[in-house]
Amino acid sequence: MTSQKPREISIAFQTDKTPAQYIALAQLVNQYDFDAVTVYCDAPFQPSYGPLLLMAPHITRARLGPAAISPSRIHPLDIAAETALLAQLAQGGVYIGIARGAWLAEHGITELTPPLQAIREAIEVVRYMLSGQSGGYQGQIYQIAEHVTAPYLLPSQKIPLLIGTWGGKMCALAGELADEVKVGGSANPGLVPIMQQYITAGEQKAGRPVGSVGVVMGAVTVADEDREQARYAARRSVALYLPVVAPLDPTVNIEPELIDRLRHHVNRHEYDEAAGLISDDVLDRFAFAGNANDLIRQAEKLFEAGAHRIEFGTPHGLSKPEVGIRILGETVSPALNS
Repeated sequence: MTSQKPREISIAFQTDKTPAQYIALAQLVNQYDFDAVTVYCDAPFQPSYGPLLLMAPHITRARLGPAAISPSRIHPLDIAAETALLAQLAQGGVYIGIARGAWLAEHGITELTPPLQAIREAIEVVRYMLSGQSGGYQGQIYQIAEHVTAPYLLPSQKIPLLIGTWGGKMCALAGELADEVKVGGSANPGLVPIMQQYITAGEQKAGRPVGSVGVVMGAVTVADEDREQARYAARRSVALYLPVVAPLDPTVNIEPELIDRLRHHVNRHEYDEAAGLISDDVLDRFAFAGNANDLIRQAEKLFEAGAHRIEFGTPHGLSKPEVGIRILGETVSPALNS
């Protein structure tokens, strides 16, 4: 038995903005037909829920959520409580994204171990709280006393859950427990069937229909009529995280020496030098970059490969995100939806 999710398009923002900027961006994206609006939760940027609460009153259709929160950084009790509050404002619904997290040690954050168990229990604790249960929770990592129950207004519907990962074991866990898997930092169609294969193992273990869990592909996005400038700007942005994500993609063969050189330049803030090391082929696997037609072609390949949702990530435009968002909203999204 198989299940097929409809294709969706979302847009994502880094959490480095002022309150006025979050509100203005929310008002802009609300003019367009996005299925979801996401904010990141990367250290040392602002945690997700403040920005989401600022944006929620201005977004009437798209669901809102973080992609993704590390339970090593934010306790699942707080994830549940913040989600319940957001659900009272979000007119198009909410979702929760959970992941191990990246760059934790660099920011003095100790990762909960074993990671797979930490994610499983974090999900169970969040669902325990949001369901209004009592009776406590006794896990390997988290323990909640019997009398503890949610003291706030609970969401009226079950909240969809996303797991952010590139790994086979975490994908299998998502196949058991989640609604979506997000591959953060990839625009590679060749990776989609691999992720689906990982997820299927978990779906079958849990007795769920194959295809119950959608694959979300999200990456740096730069859209502009000047495609060469857009692609150069995307190279600079991709250089920041390519040393982390490139070794995770089994379909990509990038020499370790190149990864080391990229990391060296990024650590020294030499972004032009780092950008010059990224080929067109590598760029297209790890970013959405160019004019509207470039992005449409790239997104169609991902949908054809089986992706459920495509998430166009920050920075969107060359110098101002508004230019790229308008291209995404006025040209790219309508073409993909048609």
